[in-house]
Amino acid sequence: MSMKIGITYDLKSDYLKMGFTSEEAAEFDKEDTIDGIENTLTILGFETERIGHVKNLANELISGKKWDLVFNICEGMYGIGREAQVPALLDAWNIPYVFSNPLVLSLTLHKAMTKRVLRDAGIPTADFYVVYNEEDIENIKLPYPLFAKPLAEGTGKGINANSFISTKEQLIKVCQEQLVKYKQPVLVETYLSGREFTVGITGTGKEAEIVGVMEVTYTEKAEANIYTFANKDDYEVRIKYSVPEFEMIEKCKQVALDSWNILECEDGGRVDIRCDEFGVPNFIEVNPLAGLNPTHSDLPILGRLNDVSYEEIIRRIMDSAVKKVKK
Repeated sequence: MSMKIGITYDLKSDYLKMGFTSEEAAEFDKEDTIDGIENTLTILGFETERIGHVKNLANELISGKKWDLVFNICEGMYGIGREAQVPALLDAWNIPYVFSNPLVLSLTLHKAMTKRVLRDAGIPTADFYVVYNEEDIENIKLPYPLFAKPLAEGTGKGINANSFISTKEQLIKVCQEQLVKYKQPVLVETYLSGREFTVGITGTGKEAEIVGVMEVTYTEKAEANIYTFANKDDYEVRIKYSVPEFEMIEKCKQVALDSWNILECEDGGRVDIRCDEFGVPNFIEVNPLAGLNPTHSDLPILGRLNDVSYEEIIRRIMDSAVKKVKK
């Protein structure tokens, strides 16, 4: 008998119809992403049912609906715990799910808290300061250049050419703008000037393994030397993806796996890394709900570069998640 898998997700087109901008809905999924996940789960022998966003899930749970396992890629819309809403509901109904638990998803969305946990564990990460209001800007003692981004966003939201900061005047301007626009604190970090990578991971704990390491470099058409929202959106023109040399792969793998396990992430995702001026890989952030568009998302792209198919990535994720059902 096959397992019945519910699929929770936020559909981008639904939010655009509600009046949200393209950037506000940037983290949400397109129909072809849901199709890709569902089709692959079917190929792997699972019975699937689309649930949709967290409010649909709540209504289904109240009505008595259950699934053997829920494949959760909901990002949520409001609050620092927005990514944790679906797994928290599923925990209340004792229904297992794919990907990380509410604690992990709340912690990792708060980029500064994540960095504090990893820094305490000895993982290299850039020095930083959190700006909660304009008065905090005066307390920043980090050397220039700096890098600023919203504290709890993904998909490059809030990151553009102005995120690279070289003067006090620019720092004040950027922080003021981000505080108003994103209605959340600003994470200001020491700028890491070295090479940039993203590392795909599947599995949990001791069984976690690397899908592959991918270097991110910028073409002459790219915006600055930063993985900005615009660069990600137009990656085919602005970005070059490649597999780095063996020595760098090994260094990135170690930082990524250590970070993944310290944070207790589950089933699959990505860790972003950038080197400092001495070539030392530093943790940037982790994405425990990594994009899974078969064509355009970083995890499937790096999989292809490392001869790991989309179907194999989903299979590894499900192999890890199904063990929760059997506990």
